[in-house]
Amino acid sequence: MVGSKDLPPSTTPFFPNVFFRNQFRAKPQWPAPGTSLSGQTAIVTGANTGLGYEAAAQLLGLQLSRLVVAVRSLERGEAAAAKLRQLHPKATVDVWELDMSSYASVQAFARRADAQLQRIDMVILNAGLVRLAFHKIEATGHEETMQVNYLSTVLLAVLLLPILKAKGSPNGPPPRLSIVNAALSLAAKFPNRAANPLLPSFDDPAAFDAREHYHSSKLLAHMFLWQLADRVAPADVVVNLADPAWCKGTDLGRDVQSAPMRAAAKLFGAATGRPKAVGASCLVDAVVNKGQESHGCFLMSWQIHPFSAFLYTPEGAVVIQRVWDETLAELDFAGVRGILESMGA
Repeated sequence: MVGSKDLPPSTTPFFPNVFFRNQFRAKPQWPAPGTSLSGQTAIVTGANTGLGYEAAAQLLGLQLSRLVVAVRSLERGEAAAAKLRQLHPKATVDVWELDMSSYASVQAFARRADAQLQRIDMVILNAGLVRLAFHKIEATGHEETMQVNYLSTVLLAVLLLPILKAKGSPNGPPPRLSIVNAALSLAAKFPNRAANPLLPSFDDPAAFDAREHYHSSKLLAHMFLWQLADRVAPADVVVNLADPAWCKGTDLGRDVQSAPMRAAAKLFGAATGRPKAVGASCLVDAVVNKGQESHGCFLMSWQIHPFSAFLYTPEGAVVIQRVWDETLAELDFAGVRGILESMGA
């Protein structure tokens, strides 16, 4: 298999070349006619709105039997689930609470999945945010973008690995776990790359840069997957990253307070953004169309794409190891080292 690590790093400038191709030239890869997910169970986080909701609807449209909508607000989750149930009355749609700013909530969600789901075939970790102002999560001490987009996301991914391995179909393909990423990870300047320790440097309000924090939160996922893929056998669980590209009509920029900025973002989205259905198809592609060949890969424009070019450099190798070591140390309370050892790749 030729994965993202095996590809030569892309030297194409991100803007406008990569952006233009990703937004306008790439062709969607929809599931083949007759694809059926009957009997299967999926979890989609952040599925009450935007791309998460659209991806959930597309999975149900493929006759998915059971869907777990994982959301911070049960009220909004139930409202979304009611629409999904009306459209797909034969499916079971459950709403479970998941607050990605809380380690305790992430752990509770994983325990519930283990206790209450007999089978899990696919997981889309879609929940994420963009913070335009610095905000620290008091319970963890971390800046919120990093907490939600990176730390809590990789914690949930690791906690779900042995559960997926145990609850996948005995006669079907291995379970798939896809983490929603972004092409903007390729544009990250990563100005604090030399910080040692690294992760605490994102928690300094004086160094906060909304754009770079978001880009870096996605870049860190590249680094984590670089190491994780060697510790998880693709025959047990397929893990990948999926980029839906820039899409119109999502709530990713819900933190924007400035009316001019909201108007500019809306105008830019209308002119360049993909429809939500097309963006969400990237997430569905990652868990339905793609198989073991996508393990440990960054999927962009429905294709296996190289990671950020920085990861292929000698400096990148050092930082990848630092991110891995610091992340495992941060998540030691949840026993992540033991979980990864138990996967026995």
